[in-house]
Amino acid sequence: MGIDLKAASFEGYRRENGRMGVRNHVIILPVDDLSNAAAEAVAHNIKGSMAIPHAYGRLQFGADLDLHFLTLIGTGTNPNVAGVVVIGIEPGWTGKIVEGIALSGRPVEGFAIEQNGDTNTIAAASRAAYRLVKHASRQKRVRAPMNELWVSTKCGESDTTSGLASCPTVGNAFDKLWANGNTLVFGETSEITGGEHLVAARCKTPEIRQEFMAMFDRYQRVIEANKTNDLSDSQPTKGNIEGGLTTIEEKALGNITKIGKHCTVDGVIDKAVTPTHAGLWFMDSSSAAAEMVTLCAASGFAVHTFPTGQGNVIGNPILPVIKITANPRTQRTMSEHIDVDVTALLQRQMNMDQAGEALLDCIQRTADGELTAAELLGHREFSLTRLYESA
Repeated sequence: MGIDLKAASFEGYRRENGRMGVRNHVIILPVDDLSNAAAEAVAHNIKGSMAIPHAYGRLQFGADLDLHFLTLIGTGTNPNVAGVVVIGIEPGWTGKIVEGIALSGRPVEGFAIEQNGDTNTIAAASRAAYRLVKHASRQKRVRAPMNELWVSTKCGESDTTSGLASCPTVGNAFDKLWANGNTLVFGETSEITGGEHLVAARCKTPEIRQEFMAMFDRYQRVIEANKTNDLSDSQPTKGNIEGGLTTIEEKALGNITKIGKHCTVDGVIDKAVTPTHAGLWFMDSSSAAAEMVTLCAASGFAVHTFPTGQGNVIGNPILPVIKITANPRTQRTMSEHIDVDVTALLQRQMNMDQAGEALLDCIQRTADGELTAAELLGHREFSLTRLYESA
């Protein structure tokens, strides 16, 4: 007997803007690469806080700068975050991110290093982190219906078992979550190449289909303008080829099974944008694992599903990543990274509904607070998407 999603619930944290989170992080968020050291020092001082260092944040402009702000603000307003300390080299950009996070009602304080130096900034920011961790420690889990859980997906290190079993397992779970009224997202624009017509056919309205194709065509224009001969050094990856995927079309057909058989594509969003209603959304996004998961976190998703064939270790600082595999070798050699083992699918000892139910059970347990393999192993990959070089 599977989970009755209509009757199911989970225990999470009700945030100031009404969203439900499944973790209770206090994050120290650097605006730029120059502020990483100060952010990490604050996290060292105040136990229960977590720094999220990254490589970028100086001399960006235009759409690239807009995406930078959107991603960092989205990270700070993710429902898995209880409070934020923002540290930047100068007050202007720092203040803009603080203001954006504050709009969600989330407790946030900001500090600039210029004319203060690291030592004074670290001391002041540590006092703020102390207050916010105290605040977070007082939060209690409350029960909410399962349809308030936002779930994202992305696959990685795909092989033949991905398209045959682990990606369809996510699709089975997504079909059930979609029917339950959950908010879902998929993306990886490059990895639907050759199967884009299948996604277009699933779009709920002609307008959504037009938006989807506009985003896909935008990506194609970038590839055409910058490619060498083809995508063979990147798509499929060398790991994909070793796993039996010889073309991007084969990879795409497996990738698309993550959206199940019955879901319609109910909306299209750009990178790091938050969906406005329940349903399945397509987000234009990189297929790089850390970039895509970072964008899902910035869009407000609380749990992430990650089918893998050859084995992928990706995690995220604030978004728990659930790994699913159907590859017996990966389960044998990398079992500490796998949360849901569906190798029995290809041995005909499990059917697709049973696999989907196993994943839904893991999603519910994760929402209730059970740590994922990536969390237990300390994987906190956080990678900002860049559109072009800095000025």
